Amino acid sequence: MKNFGILLASVALIVACGSTETSTAQESETDAVELGKSYGPVKVNVDEAISVEEMLKAYEGQTEEMEFTFEGTLAEVCSKAGCWVNIDKGNGETFMVRFKDHFTIPPKTDINTGAYLHGVAHWDTVSVDMLKHFAEDAGKSQEEIDKITEPKYELGFVADGITLKK
Repeated sequence: MKNFGILLASVALIVACGSTETSTAQESETDAVELGKSYGPVKVNVDEAISVEEMLKAYEGQTEEMEFTFEGTLAEVCSKAGCWVNIDKGNGETFMVRFKDHFTIPPKTDINTGAYLHGVAHWDTVSVDMLKHFAEDAGKSQEEIDKITEPKYELGFVADGITLKK
């Protein structure tokens, strides 16, 4: 009976080890992301990237600028020049990322493209004129643009590098 217990424990250990190796191999395959083109003066180190949710949580309540490398999803791209993007916060809301020194990405970049970004988060008051300008760049209707009557105090991000996912 003692030998049967040892045999059973050995089989359980072998099965458990085999399962771990399989799931690790599967995780490695799903973690492998094919990177697309990079833009901007700084090469983004994607290995340092945190999720957009982690970045937002880390910046919550801060008053000074903070440097981040994060991973997010493009919710909108400037249709005129590709000079800014809106990033999905993961809760149905977005925040704007402007590109330092006016570098651009292709304006035809698909919405919902994943991206790695590096730069500085800050709080910003965006004037009515700028909000209308951004709405124009986004291809909003004149009716939508005319509804903009108040400045917004919001999270902003100035990126010095972006790497798109394929």
